[in-house]
Amino acid sequence: MSTLVRTRKRRHHGRTVAEIVTVVIAAVIAFPLYWMVLTALKPAGEIQSASPAPWTLAPTFDSFRRVLTVSGFGGYFLNSVLVAVVVVALSLLLSFLSAVALTRFRFRGRTVLLVMLLVAQMVPVEALTIPLFFLMRSIGGAVPAFGLNQLGSLVLVHLAFSLPFAIWMLRGFVAAVPVELEEAATVDGASRFRFVWQILFPLVAPGLVATSVLAFIHAWNDFLFAKTFIISQTENQTLPQAMLVFFKPEENDWGAIMASSTLMTIPVLIFFVLVQRKLVSGMAGAVKG
Repeated sequence: MSTLVRTRKRRHHGRTVAEIVTVVIAAVIAFPLYWMVLTALKPAGEIQSASPAPWTLAPTFDSFRRVLTVSGFGGYFLNSVLVAVVVVALSLLLSFLSAVALTRFRFRGRTVLLVMLLVAQMVPVEALTIPLFFLMRSIGGAVPAFGLNQLGSLVLVHLAFSLPFAIWMLRGFVAAVPVELEEAATVDGASRFRFVWQILFPLVAPGLVATSVLAFIHAWNDFLFAKTFIISQTENQTLPQAMLVFFKPEENDWGAIMASSTLMTIPVLIFFVLVQRKLVSGMAGAVKG
């Protein structure tokens, strides 16, 4: 009995240590977000103080008012939402179908294609920005909706960078589904199309959710591509570009910068809250099924 008690105490102590470490790591990760929101709520005098305090006694929403009164802010917000939603939807559909094809079918060049997908993730984004600029300019001559200064160009570029990672990740989820399950579905009279969409699609839900989160964050926070491809059409600019208004030659408006960053973070948090339950429970539901 004493041995059992000691074992339980060791487990309890180990769990306590693990919880403390988790809380510390979470606090370190959350501190920049806390400082961002705090700076957005501070008056200008406290922001520019030589010894900034980790609190404020006079919170104000003046920084948020300056951000929300920027001309065209609503349009910038809708542009960012449109680009992010379209990229997520297309990347999920195309990556899922590609992962199924690469996992369930055997064809010539399959291994080469997988290696190319892996290599594509290793190329620095900065190295491809200029070639992509000329490519989008050429595409715009044939299809204006996907040329420079159009949101379609941002969608194409984000898809090009999100699809290789999404396909590689979903391939592992699809491969984890036993082939015997497909054989059993075929015996029961299910067609391949029905198996893919009614059985396989729900089983890989955790992978779909994970790729959707990454694709949304990448498209939502992008500044480099938006600044490169949206040059003269200000009505097609996105939220990261709108933040440039507060970077002034004489003095940066750090309160407005932090307020706009806070407003940009809220949709990402909402999106993650909406899908995180699927991320956790998706595989559990698959096992039960």
